[in-house]
Amino acid sequence: MIQELTQAVLGNKTFTLERFPLEQKTRSLQAWDSADEYLINYVEEHHSELNNIAILNDSFGALSCYFNDKANTLISDSFIAHQAAKYNIEKNNLTSANLDLLSCFDLPSSEIDLVLIKIPKNNGLLAHQLAKLSQVLKPGTLVIGAGKTKDIHNSTSKAFEKYIGEAKTSLAVKKSRLVFAKFEKQAQDTPATIKWELKNTDFTINNHANVFSRDSLDIGARFFMNFLPQTKKVKSIVDLGCGNGVIGLTTLTKCPNSEITFVDESDMAVNSAGLNIQQNLPEKLDQCTFMQNDCMTGFDAESQDIILCNPPFHQQQAVTDHIAWQMFIDARRVLKVGGELRIIGNRHLDYHGKLERIFGNCKLLGSNSRFVVLSSTKEKALQS
Repeated sequence: MIQELTQAVLGNKTFTLERFPLEQKTRSLQAWDSADEYLINYVEEHHSELNNIAILNDSFGALSCYFNDKANTLISDSFIAHQAAKYNIEKNNLTSANLDLLSCFDLPSSEIDLVLIKIPKNNGLLAHQLAKLSQVLKPGTLVIGAGKTKDIHNSTSKAFEKYIGEAKTSLAVKKSRLVFAKFEKQAQDTPATIKWELKNTDFTINNHANVFSRDSLDIGARFFMNFLPQTKKVKSIVDLGCGNGVIGLTTLTKCPNSEITFVDESDMAVNSAGLNIQQNLPEKLDQCTFMQNDCMTGFDAESQDIILCNPPFHQQQAVTDHIAWQMFIDARRVLKVGGELRIIGNRHLDYHGKLERIFGNCKLLGSNSRFVVLSSTKEKALQS
């Protein structure tokens, strides 16, 4: 079964493709989808002569592997996507020597003949990426988007038409659809960050395009803010899955002498967190570290006092709890003896049971009709 889920027949090639993180508990999902297949088949049939391909939002490297001999640019906001692409390229004995791995803030360094973009669910991210492309594409460059039919709307076509050119959509195949446009617009600036006032504070929160709940404070974070630690002692604290950094920012006001590390797999999230500390608590900037990472990979064991976390329960289009599992397991490894993991989660996700299994203890700090705030303590050192 596992082999069936990793053997991908794409176009006229076969690959072994793994989802990331490799340690995930859920192994019932593939590292490619029908949109990847549709896009590959279309390019092979109609545009096989084009080279210098830029690929955007390739979740786990399916497109990067298939077009390995032609793709020179991979653009993604996701740390995991970049890691997965490198891993799968190497696993299939391909080369990544000429592949530029870029964030959504970067511009390609070479001329592009064809753009392949997996349509993100976030329209703000799509607009940002298309605006960036408008700054480098030469007239007539073809841009092809691919996604699940349910995720391609009128707003998708309008974004293409605003930044690229007239948009056309394909018929649906296996519940996926393509969007086509040739670049005929002028270079345009990326949309401004979204800003809003954090209630009951003097803080203004800045949000780049791909930040979770960028239009307002999400209700989970709002509830979590009632249960943040408070101490004048020097503590090492991690805001894990930091998003725009509002939890770490607020914690700095309650733990003014602490050092806080903001961690997220989204580059836009980490940049938003940094911007929010710089603009709201500039005097605390030296106490902060900002890191794009896969959970807590690379953190020293038993190095942190407190980890605060609002775990995601989805990855791209898939609903899954494996990221939460990894966050909790990483937290137990990284916490000092006596250190605490404090989380918020939806009531129905049974995080209480997971934390009991991993830490051997779990305490309820607060709850409402939708959320629970839970705390687990590392009671003994890990055995070597």
